[in-house]
Amino acid sequence: MSTDFILPDIGEGIVECEIVEWQVQEGDSVQEDQVVVEVMTDKAVVEIPAKFDGTVTKLYYAKGDIAKVGEPLFAIDSESGNAPAVAESKPQPAEPADSSAEEVKTESNAEPVKESQADNQGDAANFILPDIGEGIVECEIVEWRVSEGDSVEEDQVVVEVMTDKAVVEIPAKSDGTVSKLFYAKGDIARVGEPLFALTTASDAPANNAGSDVSTSTNTSTKGAAQSQSQAPVASTAREAGGEFEPPQPAADGKALASPAVRRRAREAGIDLVKVQGSGKKGRILKEDLENVAGQGSQPTEQTARAEQTESAKSAPSSNTGAKPTGGSRTEPVRGVRAAMAKQMAESVRTIPHFTYAEEFDLTDLRIMHAKLKAQYAEQGVRLTLMPFFIKAMSLALSEFPIMNAQINDDATEITYFDDHNIGMAVATKVGLMVPNIKQVQNKSLLEVAEEVNRLTASAREGKVAQADMKGGTITISNIGVVGGTVTTPIINKPEAAIVALGKVQTLPRFAADGSVVGRDLMTASWSGDHRIIDGATIANFNKRWQQFLEDPMQMLTVMR
Repeated sequence: MSTDFILPDIGEGIVECEIVEWQVQEGDSVQEDQVVVEVMTDKAVVEIPAKFDGTVTKLYYAKGDIAKVGEPLFAIDSESGNAPAVAESKPQPAEPADSSAEEVKTESNAEPVKESQADNQGDAANFILPDIGEGIVECEIVEWRVSEGDSVEEDQVVVEVMTDKAVVEIPAKSDGTVSKLFYAKGDIARVGEPLFALTTASDAPANNAGSDVSTSTNTSTKGAAQSQSQAPVASTAREAGGEFEPPQPAADGKALASPAVRRRAREAGIDLVKVQGSGKKGRILKEDLENVAGQGSQPTEQTARAEQTESAKSAPSSNTGAKPTGGSRTEPVRGVRAAMAKQMAESVRTIPHFTYAEEFDLTDLRIMHAKLKAQYAEQGVRLTLMPFFIKAMSLALSEFPIMNAQINDDATEITYFDDHNIGMAVATKVGLMVPNIKQVQNKSLLEVAEEVNRLTASAREGKVAQADMKGGTITISNIGVVGGTVTTPIINKPEAAIVALGKVQTLPRFAADGSVVGRDLMTASWSGDHRIIDGATIANFNKRWQQFLEDPMQMLTVMR
């Protein structure tokens, strides 16, 4: 049975694209993830892959044609017969739905969408959850910013969702009224399925989509939902760069908190809007919930707790301070933490790690940093030690390109990268994120510092752009910020190496004349992929990196 591949949302604000090159012809057999067509948007050239094995039965556009987002791009006949059934023809007006039509079930517990209900909405159109990142097929509903019946404007944020990489805000793409929310807070929504329905003032159903993904006019709501629920929409190409940008802080009247904190609040019956957050930009932390639980989140609760306290005073002393024991709590592993668990397990399973550690004397670097820090602070630039580590590493990578390389899973090919895309592991409220600074070899120390500040701020909010998460070539982790000294970090696959920076300590050391002096020391702990890096290579690379950091003037003379 042939199935139409619906052109997915391939970037925010993109509603059409040009067919650059078909990589297959009608009648050709294709495999899952094989590139079928190259299309060009106003931002990039994107490769669209097949999502399952099969035979291409129809190409709906010729080279040079303009294809619309949300309309069929090509048809494919699944070899397994398990592909979703969608009309094979070009778009036609939808047939009236029978009132006894089947309900379309979503994977969560959200209320099912009836075909007749969708059709009776007149010019209401479903917002289809777009591809919001490479490899992402589902997300958790964190917070609805609107309710059914609310009026929204173009670009107004409708919902916050959490993927396995970041929290993403999804906006409306036209003015209208929200007629249906297909998921509840905490539900799991799948890419390619309806997220919400928006009624617009337009009389033409084909132009009423509340997103960049226009609903196809050749199928009913039921057909489109069935098709895309069984086969997720194709991923955006690796180089597209068209993902949603990092969301902004929560709007006025809305609580700013991570999904984990929101879940705790729901379990405790705490209204987050009434909680004063102690985190950055008023973000509510776990500790804030504990304080509310201890003080009572509502006046009536405070009264009740006071009465319980008075009662407790007359209770036997043996019961004073008793705490529940023997209980347990189970939570699903989702979002960033789930991605980290999978990535780290895969790295340890497939990469033979070996470790190396060395002590750095950063006394001179810290003296120079103190002077520059004060100077740039007057210009509004926050300068930490991290930009020095990153820029010095780039200088060393130029002399040791193997450290900036990657080996394939079969260990048959090594790829060397010209760009030094150096990642920073950042602990956040939603899990560990590793955004990377692109092309460090072409950036000044100040430009690196600006990128460090931008990415750190975004990561701590859990809202890093997908483009900042992709393409890393080597990673720096800083355990020193929490007081660690030595560790054995796990490589961020498919990279070949990672280093963890310990805390800087002033310790006694012998000077050249035999006297004891205080020096600012830090331990750098490396893990390397022993398939392409040996002990001598990582030691020599680390020595060169160390020279740049211990003698900053040497680093400055080499910088371009």
